[in-house]
Amino acid sequence: MIDTVEKQQRFVAGVRFNKVGKLYHFDFSSIPDLKVSSFVIVNTARGRRMGQVMAFATVDEQSERAYKPIMRKATPRDLVLNQQWVAKEADSLAKCIETAEGLGGYDRVKFVAVQYNYDGSILTLLYSCDDKLNMNKLSNALKRRFKSAIELRQIGPRDVAKFLGGSGACGKEVRCCSSFLTDFSPISIKMAKVQGISLNPSEITGMCGRLRCCLVYEYEQYLEARKQLPRKNKVVGTPFGEGKVVDVHPLQDAVTVLIPDEGFRLVLRVDLVPLAEMRALAQKASQTCDHGDEGCDCGAKPAKKTAQAVNDEEDED
Repeated sequence: MIDTVEKQQRFVAGVRFNKVGKLYHFDFSSIPDLKVSSFVIVNTARGRRMGQVMAFATVDEQSERAYKPIMRKATPRDLVLNQQWVAKEADSLAKCIETAEGLGGYDRVKFVAVQYNYDGSILTLLYSCDDKLNMNKLSNALKRRFKSAIELRQIGPRDVAKFLGGSGACGKEVRCCSSFLTDFSPISIKMAKVQGISLNPSEITGMCGRLRCCLVYEYEQYLEARKQLPRKNKVVGTPFGEGKVVDVHPLQDAVTVLIPDEGFRLVLRVDLVPLAEMRALAQKASQTCDHGDEGCDCGAKPAKKTAQAVNDEEDED
Protein backbone atom coordinates (compact mmCIF):
# COMPACT_ATOMS: atom_id res chain seq x y z
CA MET A 1 0.00 0.00 0.00
CA ILE A 2 1.07 3.60 -0.49
CA ASP A 3 2.18 5.15 2.81
CA THR A 4 2.91 8.71 1.71
CA VAL A 5 1.26 10.98 -0.81
CA GLU A 6 3.31 13.53 -2.69
CA LYS A 7 2.25 17.13 -2.64
CA GLN A 8 -0.10 18.24 -5.39
CA GLN A 9 -0.99 14.59 -6.13
CA ARG A 10 -3.61 12.14 -5.03
CA PHE A 11 -4.15 8.49 -5.80
CA VAL A 12 -7.09 6.67 -7.37
CA ALA A 13 -7.73 2.96 -7.72
CA GLY A 14 -8.06 1.30 -11.13
CA VAL A 15 -10.93 -1.19 -10.95
CA ARG A 16 -11.77 -3.84 -13.56
CA PHE A 17 -15.21 -5.47 -13.77
CA ASN A 18 -14.42 -8.10 -16.41
CA LYS A 19 -11.45 -10.43 -16.80
CA VAL A 20 -10.26 -8.58 -19.92
CA GLY A 21 -11.86 -5.17 -19.60
CA LYS A 22 -11.15 -1.48 -19.23
CA LEU A 23 -9.93 0.06 -16.01
CA TYR A 24 -12.24 2.53 -14.30
CA HIS A 25 -10.80 4.82 -11.64
CA PHE A 26 -12.36 5.47 -8.25
CA ASP A 27 -11.48 7.47 -5.16
CA PHE A 28 -10.43 5.21 -2.27
CA SER A 29 -9.55 7.85 0.33
CA SER A 30 -12.13 6.34 2.72
CA ILE A 31 -10.36 2.93 2.53
CA PRO A 32 -6.66 3.70 3.22
CA ASP A 33 -5.67 0.03 3.61
CA LEU A 34 -6.89 -0.96 0.13
CA LYS A 35 -4.52 -3.26 -1.78
CA VAL A 36 -4.08 -4.44 -5.35
CA SER A 37 -6.19 -7.56 -6.13
CA SER A 38 -8.79 -6.60 -3.50
CA PHE A 39 -12.44 -6.93 -4.54
CA VAL A 40 -14.58 -3.85 -3.96
CA ILE A 41 -18.17 -2.70 -4.35
CA VAL A 42 -18.72 0.49 -6.34
CA ASN A 43 -21.69 2.44 -7.59
CA THR A 44 -21.66 2.88 -11.39
CA ALA A 45 -24.00 4.11 -14.11
CA ARG A 46 -25.12 0.48 -14.40
CA GLY A 47 -25.86 0.10 -10.69
CA ARG A 48 -23.82 -1.44 -7.90
CA ARG A 49 -21.11 -3.72 -9.19
CA MET A 50 -18.23 -5.76 -7.86
CA GLY A 51 -14.79 -5.17 -9.33
CA GLN A 52 -11.18 -5.99 -8.62
CA VAL A 53 -8.48 -3.41 -7.92
CA MET A 54 -5.76 -3.85 -10.55
CA ALA A 55 -3.51 -0.85 -9.91
CA PHE A 56 -3.19 2.59 -8.36
CA ALA A 57 -2.68 5.77 -10.36
CA THR A 58 -1.78 9.33 -9.48
CA VAL A 59 -3.82 12.33 -10.54
CA ASP A 60 -3.05 16.00 -10.29
CA GLU A 61 -4.49 17.51 -7.13
CA GLN A 62 -5.56 20.53 -9.16
CA SER A 63 -7.59 18.38 -11.56
CA GLU A 64 -11.28 19.27 -11.49
CA ARG A 65 -12.42 15.78 -12.42
CA ALA A 66 -14.53 14.14 -9.74
CA TYR A 67 -13.96 10.44 -9.09
CA LYS A 68 -16.73 8.35 -7.59
CA PRO A 69 -15.77 6.82 -4.24
CA ILE A 70 -15.43 3.10 -3.60
CA MET A 71 -18.34 2.13 -1.37
CA ARG A 72 -16.61 -0.66 0.55
CA LYS A 73 -14.53 -3.79 0.30
CA ALA A 74 -16.31 -6.90 -0.87
CA THR A 75 -17.11 -9.37 1.92
CA PRO A 76 -16.82 -13.18 1.68
CA ARG A 77 -20.62 -13.25 1.38
CA ASP A 78 -20.45 -10.90 -1.64
CA LEU A 79 -17.92 -13.18 -3.33
CA VAL A 80 -20.08 -16.27 -2.79
CA LEU A 81 -23.18 -14.45 -4.05
CA ASN A 82 -21.31 -13.37 -7.15
CA GLN A 83 -20.26 -16.96 -7.91
CA GLN A 84 -23.84 -18.17 -7.52
CA TRP A 85 -25.22 -15.60 -9.94
CA VAL A 86 -22.44 -16.15 -12.49
CA ALA A 87 -23.38 -19.86 -12.47
CA LYS A 88 -26.97 -18.92 -13.43
CA GLU A 89 -26.02 -16.77 -16.42
CA ALA A 90 -26.03 -19.55 -19.05
CA ASP A 91 -29.51 -20.75 -17.97
CA SER A 92 -30.82 -17.17 -17.90
CA LEU A 93 -29.51 -16.56 -21.43
CA ALA A 94 -31.42 -19.60 -22.66
CA LYS A 95 -34.59 -18.27 -21.01
CA CYS A 96 -34.11 -14.86 -22.63
CA ILE A 97 -33.73 -16.45 -26.07
CA GLU A 98 -36.82 -18.58 -25.43
CA THR A 99 -38.82 -15.49 -24.45
CA ALA A 100 -37.70 -13.61 -27.59
CA GLU A 101 -38.65 -16.55 -29.83
CA GLY A 102 -42.06 -16.71 -28.18
CA LEU A 103 -42.70 -13.04 -28.87
CA GLY A 104 -41.40 -13.17 -32.46
CA GLY A 105 -39.85 -10.36 -34.47
CA TYR A 106 -36.30 -10.84 -33.15
CA ASP A 107 -34.92 -13.16 -35.83
CA ARG A 108 -32.21 -10.64 -36.81
CA VAL A 109 -31.03 -10.27 -33.22
CA LYS A 110 -28.10 -12.29 -31.87
CA PHE A 111 -28.29 -12.71 -28.10
CA VAL A 112 -24.71 -12.96 -26.91
CA ALA A 113 -24.58 -13.14 -23.13
CA VAL A 114 -26.31 -12.41 -19.85
CA GLN A 115 -24.52 -10.67 -16.99
CA TYR A 116 -25.72 -10.38 -13.40
CA ASN A 117 -24.28 -7.91 -10.96
CA TYR A 118 -22.79 -9.46 -7.83
CA ASP A 119 -26.06 -9.74 -5.87
CA GLY A 120 -28.36 -10.58 -8.78
CA SER A 121 -30.35 -7.37 -8.51
CA ILE A 122 -29.64 -6.40 -12.15
CA LEU A 123 -29.67 -8.65 -15.22
CA THR A 124 -28.01 -7.25 -18.34
CA LEU A 125 -28.78 -8.91 -21.67
CA LEU A 126 -26.13 -8.24 -24.33
CA TYR A 127 -27.28 -8.51 -27.93
CA SER A 128 -26.05 -7.68 -31.42
CA CYS A 129 -28.09 -6.46 -34.35
CA ASP A 130 -27.28 -4.63 -37.58
CA ASP A 131 -30.39 -2.48 -37.27
CA LYS A 132 -31.97 -0.44 -34.51
CA LEU A 133 -34.92 -2.35 -33.11
CA ASN A 134 -37.52 -1.43 -30.52
CA MET A 135 -36.72 -3.80 -27.65
CA ASN A 136 -39.42 -2.54 -25.24
CA LYS A 137 -41.68 -5.51 -25.84
CA LEU A 138 -38.93 -7.97 -24.99
CA SER A 139 -37.81 -5.90 -22.01
CA ASN A 140 -41.31 -5.92 -20.53
CA ALA A 141 -41.61 -9.67 -21.08
CA LEU A 142 -38.29 -10.31 -19.32
CA LYS A 143 -39.32 -8.12 -16.38
CA ARG A 144 -42.32 -10.40 -15.86
CA ARG A 145 -40.15 -13.52 -16.03
CA PHE A 146 -37.20 -12.43 -13.88
CA LYS A 147 -37.12 -10.84 -10.45
CA SER A 148 -34.01 -8.82 -11.29
CA ALA A 149 -34.08 -5.40 -12.91
CA ILE A 150 -33.63 -5.78 -16.67
CA GLU A 151 -31.15 -3.91 -18.86
CA LEU A 152 -30.79 -4.57 -22.59
CA ARG A 153 -27.52 -3.40 -24.13
CA GLN A 154 -26.61 -3.54 -27.82
CA ILE A 155 -22.95 -4.29 -28.60
CA GLY A 156 -20.89 -4.23 -31.80
CA PRO A 157 -19.25 -7.08 -33.77
CA ARG A 158 -15.88 -6.62 -32.03
CA ASP A 159 -17.49 -6.95 -28.60
CA VAL A 160 -19.35 -10.06 -29.77
CA ALA A 161 -16.06 -11.68 -30.78
CA LYS A 162 -14.56 -10.66 -27.43
CA PHE A 163 -17.36 -12.35 -25.47
CA LEU A 164 -17.52 -15.51 -27.57
CA GLY A 165 -13.74 -16.05 -27.70
CA GLY A 166 -12.31 -18.82 -29.88
CA SER A 167 -9.35 -18.88 -32.24
CA GLY A 168 -8.27 -15.89 -34.30
CA ALA A 169 -8.23 -15.57 -38.07
CA CYS A 170 -4.41 -15.84 -37.91
CA GLY A 171 -4.66 -19.27 -36.31
CA LYS A 172 -3.86 -18.11 -32.78
CA GLU A 173 -5.69 -20.28 -30.23
CA VAL A 174 -7.15 -17.30 -28.38
CA ARG A 175 -8.20 -14.06 -30.02
CA CYS A 176 -6.35 -10.89 -29.05
CA CYS A 177 -9.59 -9.23 -27.95
CA SER A 178 -10.38 -12.13 -25.61
CA SER A 179 -6.90 -12.52 -24.15
CA PHE A 180 -5.38 -9.08 -23.55
CA LEU A 181 -7.03 -6.20 -25.45
CA THR A 182 -8.94 -4.06 -22.97
CA ASP A 183 -10.05 -1.47 -25.53
CA PHE A 184 -10.53 -1.26 -29.31
CA SER A 185 -8.44 1.24 -31.28
CA PRO A 186 -9.67 2.89 -34.51
CA ILE A 187 -8.38 0.90 -37.50
CA SER A 188 -8.28 1.89 -41.18
CA ILE A 189 -7.25 0.45 -44.55
CA LYS A 190 -4.35 2.94 -44.55
CA MET A 191 -2.68 0.93 -41.78
CA ALA A 192 -2.57 -2.15 -44.02
CA LYS A 193 -1.23 -0.13 -46.97
CA VAL A 194 1.58 1.44 -44.94
CA GLN A 195 2.69 -2.00 -43.75
CA GLY A 196 2.55 -3.48 -47.25
CA ILE A 197 -0.13 -6.02 -46.30
CA SER A 198 -2.33 -7.49 -49.02
CA LEU A 199 -5.74 -5.82 -49.14
CA ASN A 200 -7.42 -9.16 -49.77
CA PRO A 201 -10.34 -9.29 -47.28
CA SER A 202 -9.25 -12.70 -46.04
CA GLU A 203 -5.85 -11.23 -45.10
CA ILE A 204 -7.02 -8.17 -43.16
CA THR A 205 -10.43 -9.19 -41.79
CA GLY A 206 -10.88 -10.79 -38.38
CA MET A 207 -13.47 -13.31 -37.20
CA CYS A 208 -15.73 -10.40 -36.23
CA GLY A 209 -15.96 -9.30 -39.87
CA ARG A 210 -14.07 -6.08 -39.18
CA LEU A 211 -10.46 -5.05 -39.86
CA ARG A 212 -8.08 -7.02 -37.66
CA CYS A 213 -7.03 -5.36 -34.41
CA CYS A 214 -3.41 -6.41 -35.01
CA LEU A 215 -3.11 -3.94 -37.92
CA VAL A 216 -2.48 -1.21 -35.37
CA TYR A 217 0.27 -3.01 -33.44
CA GLU A 218 3.25 -2.05 -35.67
CA TYR A 219 1.68 0.82 -37.59
CA GLU A 220 3.58 3.59 -35.77
CA GLN A 221 6.89 1.74 -36.19
CA TYR A 222 6.29 1.42 -39.94
CA LEU A 223 5.43 5.12 -40.22
CA GLU A 224 8.59 6.14 -38.41
CA ALA A 225 10.79 3.75 -40.40
CA ARG A 226 9.37 4.86 -43.76
CA LYS A 227 10.27 8.49 -43.02
CA GLN A 228 13.96 7.52 -43.24
CA LEU A 229 13.71 5.52 -46.47
CA PRO A 230 13.28 6.66 -50.10
CA ARG A 231 9.94 6.02 -51.80
CA LYS A 232 9.32 3.62 -54.66
CA ASN A 233 10.54 4.68 -58.13
CA LYS A 234 13.09 7.09 -56.69
CA VAL A 235 16.60 6.98 -58.23
CA VAL A 236 19.33 6.40 -55.67
CA GLY A 237 23.01 5.62 -55.57
CA THR A 238 24.26 2.31 -54.15
CA PRO A 239 27.58 0.46 -53.83
CA PHE A 240 26.50 -1.47 -56.96
CA GLY A 241 25.70 1.60 -58.99
CA GLU A 242 22.77 3.88 -59.69
CA GLY A 243 19.30 2.31 -59.62
CA LYS A 244 15.59 2.73 -58.99
CA VAL A 245 13.82 1.78 -55.77
CA VAL A 246 11.22 -0.93 -56.47
CA ASP A 247 10.31 -1.99 -52.93
CA VAL A 248 10.66 -0.67 -49.38
CA HIS A 249 11.37 -2.81 -46.28
CA PRO A 250 10.80 -0.54 -43.24
CA LEU A 251 11.59 -3.07 -40.52
CA GLN A 252 14.82 -4.09 -42.27
CA ASP A 253 15.75 -0.43 -42.77
CA ALA A 254 16.47 -1.29 -46.39
CA VAL A 255 15.10 -1.07 -49.93
CA THR A 256 15.18 -3.25 -53.01
CA VAL A 257 16.87 -1.42 -55.90
CA LEU A 258 16.77 -2.36 -59.61
CA ILE A 259 20.24 -1.70 -61.01
CA PRO A 260 20.99 -1.96 -64.75
CA ASP A 261 23.15 -4.99 -65.54
CA GLU A 262 23.03 -6.01 -61.87
CA GLY A 263 19.36 -6.86 -61.34
CA PHE A 264 17.62 -6.53 -57.98
CA ARG A 265 19.73 -5.73 -54.93
CA LEU A 266 18.75 -5.35 -51.26
CA VAL A 267 20.50 -2.22 -49.98
CA LEU A 268 20.59 -0.95 -46.40
CA ARG A 269 19.69 2.69 -45.77
CA VAL A 270 23.22 3.54 -44.56
CA ASP A 271 24.59 2.50 -47.98
CA LEU A 272 22.20 4.64 -50.02
CA VAL A 273 23.26 7.85 -51.74
CA PRO A 274 20.47 10.43 -52.26
CA LEU A 275 21.35 11.33 -55.85
CA ALA A 276 18.37 13.63 -56.44
CA GLU A 277 19.24 15.80 -53.44
CA MET A 278 22.94 15.89 -54.31
CA ARG A 279 22.22 16.87 -57.93
CA ALA A 280 19.83 19.61 -56.78
CA LEU A 281 22.52 21.03 -54.50
CA ALA A 282 25.12 20.85 -57.25
CA GLN A 283 22.80 22.62 -59.68
CA LYS A 284 22.08 25.33 -57.14
CA ALA A 285 25.79 25.77 -56.41
CA SER A 286 26.55 26.16 -60.13
CA GLN A 287 24.13 29.06 -60.45
CA THR A 288 25.37 32.62 -59.96
CA CYS A 289 24.37 34.65 -56.95
CA ASP A 290 23.54 38.35 -56.97
CA HIS A 291 22.92 38.70 -53.24
CA GLY A 292 26.19 40.54 -52.66
CA ASP A 293 29.42 39.45 -51.04
CA GLU A 294 28.34 39.89 -47.44
CA GLY A 295 25.72 37.96 -45.51
CA CYS A 296 24.83 35.47 -48.26
CA ASP A 297 24.67 31.74 -47.43
CA CYS A 298 22.73 30.39 -50.42
CA GLY A 299 25.73 28.30 -51.55
CA ALA A 300 25.75 29.54 -55.12
CA LYS A 301 28.76 31.06 -56.83
CA PRO A 302 28.99 34.86 -56.63
CA ALA A 303 28.07 36.63 -59.84
CA LYS A 304 30.99 37.93 -61.89
CA LYS A 305 31.47 41.66 -61.59
CA THR A 306 31.10 43.72 -64.70
CA ALA A 307 33.86 46.11 -65.86
CA GLN A 308 31.67 49.07 -64.92
CA ALA A 309 31.23 47.70 -61.37
CA VAL A 310 34.99 47.26 -61.02
CA ASN A 311 35.59 50.83 -62.21
CA ASP A 312 32.97 52.15 -59.77
CA GLU A 313 34.69 50.38 -56.86
CA GLU A 314 38.09 51.81 -57.89
CA ASP A 315 36.61 55.32 -58.08
CA GLU A 316 35.22 54.94 -54.54
CA ASP A 317 38.67 53.91 -53.30
